[in-house]
Amino acid sequence: MRIPFSQIDAFATASFSGNPAAVMPLAEWLPDAQLQAIAEENNLAETAFLRPHDNPAIAEFELRWFTPAVEVALCGHATLASGHLILDALPELPMVRFLTRQSGVLSVARGTDGQYEMALPALPAHTEAAKAMAAQLAAALGAEPAEVWLRGDQYCLAVFEHAHEVRALKPDMKSLIQLLDPAAMFIATSLGLGDGSGAQVISRVFVPGAGIDEDSVTGSAHCVLAPYWSARMGRESFSAYQASKRGGHIGCRMAGTQVVLTGRCRTVIEGEFILASA
Repeated sequence: MRIPFSQIDAFATASFSGNPAAVMPLAEWLPDAQLQAIAEENNLAETAFLRPHDNPAIAEFELRWFTPAVEVALCGHATLASGHLILDALPELPMVRFLTRQSGVLSVARGTDGQYEMALPALPAHTEAAKAMAAQLAAALGAEPAEVWLRGDQYCLAVFEHAHEVRALKPDMKSLIQLLDPAAMFIATSLGLGDGSGAQVISRVFVPGAGIDEDSVTGSAHCVLAPYWSARMGRESFSAYQASKRGGHIGCRMAGTQVVLTGRCRTVIEGEFILASA
């Protein structure tokens, strides 16, 4: 079996920036074990698999995402990359919708100046972490955040006073894994004042339990960041920069129960994945 394969840099404004995702269209779903094995072989933060949805009135495609280790409930950058693949191939479409298994219907639409607009669910952090959790997190991150907020046991938001604190973090990944759900996402963030990125908010994201020590640019993290910073700054929209080694710029806008993220994509590899029989 030969499966079309594209590697797409999402939230990329220049070569070798943004977050690479593999996007692989299928006619029908393969067994889960094969999908996981393909993602492990690709060895990117995410591999997105999509197939045509049986009811186009609901969505044009079904979409699933796998890291090299696990299937995830939500992935923003691989959704943006999937939207780029479809909209680039079908220029008559203004928007494409994806039905996902755990995050509902997500959409990617054409924006202005070559950008895309992606609508994801807003995931506000409701519960401020107890002091004990904050102390454990500070030890694992190697620095003490000013605030710590949780979204269940899946997202941890550590807010710092200064951008240089976020950039200087050197987390102990084994300690982070012990704090929440093994696949939990740890988001370190601050205002971007004086950072040099040109963004109003910066962040870094660590997901060691999913096989991603530091993610390059994380759309789903901004589903948590956008509600927090929108409320704190008293503004509907703001610019964000994820300060990983590759780095990536993201536009963030609150839209009711959704977060609209804007960014660009670049296709860097096209080919076929050869799935050989045993």
